[in-house]
Amino acid sequence: MSSPTHLNPSGSSRPNGVLHGLLALDQVAIDVSVSSKKRLMEEVATLLIRGNSSLNKDTVFHLLVARERLGSTGIGHGIAIPHARLNGIQTPTAAVLRLTRPLSFDALDGEPVSLVLALVVPADATETHLQILAALAKLSDDPARRADFHAATSCDDLFNLLT
Repeated sequence: MSSPTHLNPSGSSRPNGVLHGLLALDQVAIDVSVSSKKRLMEEVATLLIRGNSSLNKDTVFHLLVARERLGSTGIGHGIAIPHARLNGIQTPTAAVLRLTRPLSFDALDGEPVSLVLALVVPADATETHLQILAALAKLSDDPARRADFHAATSCDDLFNLLT
C-alpha cells in the first residue's frame, strides 16, 4: 500500500503529510488546557517560535490575534487553522495543539475546537500560504483522518500523522 499524497508547500504532490518540512516534533502538543482564545493563541505562539530564533513570540501572538479578529479560523469539525503572514522569515512554520477540552471558537459550523493546526508564512508568500491552508482544510474534511488525530496518544503519533 502506498502512502497518501498531499500537496506540499511548493504546490507539487509527494508522498508525505501536509506539514512535512514545516513542523518539528517540539512544535506539537497534546492535552493542552486553555480557558480562552487569547490563552490558546499564547500557546500557539510559544510553539511556533520553538527552534526559530528569528521569530518573536509577542509579534507572532499579536499577528495571530489580529488575523482572528478578521474572522474565525475555526473551519469546522472541531478544527481551527490560526495563521498569519510575517515579515522577516524565509520559510513557513507550523504548530499543532490538541486541547483537553474543546474551546468555543466561533467556528463555521458552531462546534467548539479541539485540534489547532497553526501556521506562519513569509509575508510575501501568498501563493504558498493559500496552498498550505487549502491542503490543511482538505485534510480536515476527511472523517477518518480527524478520528486519527483525536485518537493519537502521543505527540509523536500526532506528528507522524501530519508529516
